[in-house]
Formats: sequence, structure tokens, C-alpha cells
Amino acid sequence: MDKLLYIASSGASQDLVGTSLRANNLANAQTNGFKAQLEQARSMPVYGEGLPTRVFAMTESPTNNYESGPLIQTHRDLDVAIQGDGWFAVQDRQGNEAYTRDGNFQLGQDGVLEDVHGNIVMGDAGPLFLPVPLDNLNIAADGTISIRPQGAPEAVSEEVGRLKLVNPEYSNLERGNDGLFRQKDGTDALADETVTVMTGMLEGSNVNAIEEMVSMIHLQRHYELQVKMMKKADTLDMRGNMLLRII
Repeated sequence: MDKLLYIASSGASQDLVGTSLRANNLANAQTNGFKAQLEQARSMPVYGEGLPTRVFAMTESPTNNYESGPLIQTHRDLDVAIQGDGWFAVQDRQGNEAYTRDGNFQLGQDGVLEDVHGNIVMGDAGPLFLPVPLDNLNIAADGTISIRPQGAPEAVSEEVGRLKLVNPEYSNLERGNDGLFRQKDGTDALADETVTVMTGMLEGSNVNAIEEMVSMIHLQRHYELQVKMMKKADTLDMRGNMLLRII
């Protein structure tokens, strides 16, 4: 009887984990550059003293959906979207390099270029600082940033930096609690000249809201089934005890 109860209770617990993951995807359906998390459940034997005669369910998020999200036109000079594969490099709050697809940039204090969460945007030579006030800002397809110097003719432009664009292997990427991605081996990815961008555009979330809702309903129904199994195990155990008292 304990086998049935253990399997059902562990399954119900993991259904809640899966529901939480799907709910997080739904909550970020409108988050720029968000990559949906994938989840799967599998059985795991319980090892200990004696034979592994017990199993439990384990829900895990082995990877993410790295497909590109829809492009949203904003006509804003500091909005940048990556075409195809690739990532923007930013500096997180701990001073380490991380990666994002959210190109909603803004100017911080002293002209430092930041993302919407306040992380400093990285260039090929380190953090990007733009001379302020800006005039005739342009970001080329390769990430090169140019502006018109104050007092210069309209046709004159000067390069002031270049976005660090990287394209690490998906198998070496992991998502942090802050939503940024980092390399599992702890190293910084090298700049990749094949990555291109579009200005005046933002990449939306690649979450399919309908698919996530259907998955959540399925998980809830499965959770209810697990609870019924636990109740059935309790009933069978109670009747077994009654038979022992009769004997």
C-alpha cells in the first residue's frame, strides 16, 4: 500500500512544480525577449538500504524554448532586436557578464547604456558609455553605434561603440533567477560577428499562451487524479486494518 501512496503523493507534488513553471511562462507572455521554460516528468528509483523497490516522480526543466519571438516595431532609436540566433551581453548586479534577448535599452547616469532592468549593456571593449546629449543616434546591423557630434553637419557621424553580440551554444546556457542567461562553465562568450540586429524593433516573448493554458489544465487534472489515488490508498489501508482486527 505504501508504494501506491508514495507514487501518488510524489506525483501530486511534482504536478504542482510543473504548474508553477507553466504559470511563470504565462506571467511572462508579454515580457520582451522572454524564452519559455520547458518541463518534463520522469520516474526515478529510490536508492538506499536494500533493493530500489520504490520510485518517485520528478519534474525538471531540462531546457528552454529558444525560438525567436515576434518582432514588434517601436520606431525608437534605442530599441534593438536580434535577427535569428544571438544574444546581447550585459553586466549583472554582481559585475558578471550575462545574456539577454531584451533590447529595450535606455541611457543611465553619465550616458551609460542600460537595459530596462538597470543592467549595464556591454560593448566589445567593456561597458558602453554614450556621449550626451545624443543627436542622430544610429545602430547598424552589426551593432556599431554612431552619433552626430554636437555642432557637426547633418551628414557627419562618429562611431562611439559597438554592442557585444554573442551566440553561445544552447547546451552551455542556463537561466538565472534574475531571468538572465549565463554560460554553465562560468566563462564569458566571445563576440560573434555573424549576429545581426534591427533598430526600432523589439522581440516579444515566445510564450504560446494557449499552449501554456492547456498544459496547466492538464496538470491540474493530473493532480486531482493523484489526490484520488491517495484517498484510495488510505481507504484500502483502513479496510486492511479492519480485516486484521477481525482476524
